[in-house]
Amino acid sequence: MARLALALDGPTEDRILADIVEHGHTIVARLVGWNDLLENLDVLGPEVAIVGAGSGTLSAELLSACDERGVRLVALAGSDAERAHASQLGLHEIVDAAAPWAEIEPLVSGGVPVPSRVGDVRPREERTASVVAVWGPSGAPGRSTLAVNLAAEIAAAGHTVALVDADPYGGAIAPSLGLLDEAPGFASACRLAGADALDRAELERIAQRYTAPRAAFNVFTGLVGPSRWPELSRDRVASAIATMRAWVEYVVIDTGFSLERDEELTSDQFAPRRNAATFAALAAADRVVAVGLADPVGLSRLLRGHSELVELVEHERVDVVVNRVRTSALGIDAHGQVRQTLRRFGGLGDATLLPHDSKATDAAILTARTLRDAAPRSPLRTAIRDYAFEALLPTPQPERRRGLTIAALRGRRPAEVSTGRYA
Repeated sequence: MARLALALDGPTEDRILADIVEHGHTIVARLVGWNDLLENLDVLGPEVAIVGAGSGTLSAELLSACDERGVRLVALAGSDAERAHASQLGLHEIVDAAAPWAEIEPLVSGGVPVPSRVGDVRPREERTASVVAVWGPSGAPGRSTLAVNLAAEIAAAGHTVALVDADPYGGAIAPSLGLLDEAPGFASACRLAGADALDRAELERIAQRYTAPRAAFNVFTGLVGPSRWPELSRDRVASAIATMRAWVEYVVIDTGFSLERDEELTSDQFAPRRNAATFAALAAADRVVAVGLADPVGLSRLLRGHSELVELVEHERVDVVVNRVRTSALGIDAHGQVRQTLRRFGGLGDATLLPHDSKATDAAILTARTLRDAAPRSPLRTAIRDYAFEALLPTPQPERRRGLTIAALRGRRPAEVSTGRYA
């Protein structure tokens, strides 16, 4: 049973008092506003605070104080405006003020238990996800587009995937997939991780779901504005990613562009670091995808950024991807010019080149879908899928047979295929 502190309007409080007592909970205080609750948190020591979702009973200060003390905060919203206020603060535990206690009780008692997956051979704690961080320099090289579509292709291959928007300069994944972004999901996960309260049940509650035939995946939306970057501290981000590793098979992270060391820019050694989330994601990643634009400016930025990146991440963990390769920006033999530039100025002999495909990307943005759903036969989608299969997935896909695609096999005579002549 839980110790509850209440900060509600009179009618709502009177309606639920009997249910609280009947379920065996203890009410430690009945307060008027968020300021009263904030001042008495340490004295009262509640396990759960149930407050109104309006500005008079819920504030960012109260939310932060509850996180620091491990107090679960539940808001009861009496209107759409109150619900929007609570969501904007980053709170997910929001219930309609007129809802029966049966809907509030699971939040008060710690959430609905989630059964383990049927058919698990090994215990869940022994399985860890592969973390893929997508990084790129300034100039919009296509980090979010690549992260979204890598997540889609990995999910289409039959794996469980979490797509994370960890860009401290403003999230782009939610609008590109048509998802609500009033409450940043990844910031909420980091807050819970900081309070040691993030588990599988919380991850499933916070995550939004991108649904598509045979390619659905979980999404943790990013910051709705750059002012909230202090929520993504390095320790919180690292802890949240570690928890996700035990939940899904792949975690794809869209990171920020800046690799500047914040401590070199400020004399306050205890201030939060804006680029801490990017450094934490890169440190946790099993594979870092460095993406840049295929034009003189984009390649220059990629080469400079790559030299900084390999100081943080082992060279073996970095894959270079060049986006929007086109003759209009590089002249004849654009692919050859990109590879020659990377070899000559960066010593990079192996890179994945993605074609310029504005028609497909425009269709995806217009419909808020992945390339797999909006333009399944586009050259860009094919190139991203091939990279995912060859570099990120552990085993060849069913479409392939020892390096030969089905299309290639169809071109052979039946006798040649059956005898393994081309295997």
